[in-house]
Amino acid sequence: MEIVILPSADVVGKVGADIFERTVRENAHPVLGLATGSSPLPVYTELIRRHREEGLSFAAAEAFCLDEYIGLPVGHPESYHQFIRRVFTSHLDIADTAVHSPDGAADDIPAAGRAYDESIKAAGGVDLQILGIGTNGHLAFNEPGSSLASRTRIVTLTEQTRSDNARFFDSIDDVPRYALTQGLGTVMEARHLLIVATGAGKAAAVAAAAEGPVTASCPGSIAQMHPHVTLLVDEDAAADLANAERYRYVFANKPEWQAL
Repeated sequence: MEIVILPSADVVGKVGADIFERTVRENAHPVLGLATGSSPLPVYTELIRRHREEGLSFAAAEAFCLDEYIGLPVGHPESYHQFIRRVFTSHLDIADTAVHSPDGAADDIPAAGRAYDESIKAAGGVDLQILGIGTNGHLAFNEPGSSLASRTRIVTLTEQTRSDNARFFDSIDDVPRYALTQGLGTVMEARHLLIVATGAGKAAAVAAAAEGPVTASCPGSIAQMHPHVTLLVDEDAAADLANAERYRYVFANKPEWQAL
């Protein structure tokens, strides 16, 4: 795991955008894995700026979102189908039909999960998957206790996750209790994982995922088993890392870092 400690969320956004831009430019048909929530927003903001001001094109790209709530009406503003368009893809030149989300309104949710995994495979697999990490260590909606080999499936959201997401709704009572999420096994098939975390509230989860044992108790720890992971954190999110000084030293002495 390449761990890069950066001075602020803005810098995390710029370095994360560098990695996205390289993926987009180096692949004739880049397949991008998109996460929702607040963690990726600095990256998305910088990519939108580069598209508008520098001509970075996503016209050849295809994108797959990580998860979707179950039970929200189609078109609900806080569905992840709508959220990713509102904050990111509608500001780019990627075709709306090339942005895919799990179908949380399907009549047969388990079948929809299986079909989603197959659609990712049919696209050639994900080249770059951006991920946040929850305060309890979850990746996507894979809560503690999730199988490390899990596929896209129905999950029950913990009260911690519902509380974390309540800021997007009128009250916690409006936050759905179930979601359709890519499983950890599905996520691990992406060729490059880009994990971003900022703020003191993520410090414990970052340390557990990066330096703790690989365990279902911290789903994010499965990333340690992936051959190509970049973890971008600001100073606050790095506060609990036991080896923080070593990570800072490696970064400071690696001018070729852009080749990650």
